[in-house]
Amino acid sequence: MDKYSTVVIGGGAAGICAAISKARTGESVIICEKTGQLGKKILASGNGRCNLLNDNFSDVYYNPAARDLVKSVFGIFGKPEILEFFRGLGLETFSLDSRIFPITNQAASVLKVLEMELKRLNVPVVYNFDCSGLSFSESDIIVAANSGEKIACQKLIITGGGKSYPALGSDGSIFKLAGQLGHTIVEPVPSAVPLLVKDNLCHLLQGQKIFAVTKSIIDGKPSGEVRGELLFTKYGLSGTCILDISEEISIAINRHHKKDVFVSVDMVPFMDKGQLKHQIEERINKGYSPEEMLAGILPNKLCVALKALFENGNIDTAVELLKNKRFKINGTRGWNEAEFTSGGINVNEINAGTLESKLPKGIYFAGEILDVNGRRGGYNLGWAWASGFVAGQTK
Repeated sequence: MDKYSTVVIGGGAAGICAAISKARTGESVIICEKTGQLGKKILASGNGRCNLLNDNFSDVYYNPAARDLVKSVFGIFGKPEILEFFRGLGLETFSLDSRIFPITNQAASVLKVLEMELKRLNVPVVYNFDCSGLSFSESDIIVAANSGEKIACQKLIITGGGKSYPALGSDGSIFKLAGQLGHTIVEPVPSAVPLLVKDNLCHLLQGQKIFAVTKSIIDGKPSGEVRGELLFTKYGLSGTCILDISEEISIAINRHHKKDVFVSVDMVPFMDKGQLKHQIEERINKGYSPEEMLAGILPNKLCVALKALFENGNIDTAVELLKNKRFKINGTRGWNEAEFTSGGINVNEINAGTLESKLPKGIYFAGEILDVNGRRGGYNLGWAWASGFVAGQTK
């Protein structure tokens, strides 16, 4: 049985950073990766561009329960340290709308420089290592795979990811391992995920995109507004302004089984109600037909789909629907379409500043396996880099 100072379970963003950080201390480390390739999610991130960080990198952009833990990690390895880390690897970056990308605009460049550093540090990788369990001897932690292979270590860093995109390796099985260690798992639900709606408007407009302002309404309580692209689909709603409000909706529906869940959509956010009413009244006075009433304000497909609003002559009703169309949310799409996982190991069971478990000593956690979920825009990948590096620093 091989023995290393540290074993890292999971070869994603957090796992690779943890291995590099640990190897730089001079200790022996090995990565045990479930699939046949490192960094599959890195390659898929940012539509293949890898949005690796955000200019506005702060704990306030993460779920409230996790902010103290996130703050403790960013105080050690935050935005300046992450950027310097990648510069040291030879990766140049640029910023666009506060989102930081590799200068090549290719996620493959990010993975390449990370793999080069693993090679320079002589960090071995065991592929197709599906961890089945842990055992403890007097001095070692024994990591076992389904294949029967075993590796001994003194410290273990678990970075097995969440449940989003299971085809890329993170299917949630690692949560069972954490549960066996005594950790509480906050029920994982899909986040940054399209929503299921049964509404004829979605059926009529499937494939149509508009700029809109949305907010969730759960048990009658509205959330803050989000601006962005709205995409009508055959199953409901998607687009950036839906993905950005989907976490609280997914938690309400999938974790708390709430039924009173709606999304309010302002389809004409560039006009207030008075301006919109005035426009419609002018068009009525000019003799426009119902399907011409919104021409130039909304795409032609919407003009046709919404023409019934103007066939009964009630302008106030039409304005209210255009500015506050409410869609009843019946559910979310699944893990194959979710960008992130909301939920994971309860952060109250993790030591701030080191990410070591408060339960079994010598075991650390990093990345999406923890109940840490940031906004879209580089926050989740930023957490993976930071938490991985900090978990690997402890001697």
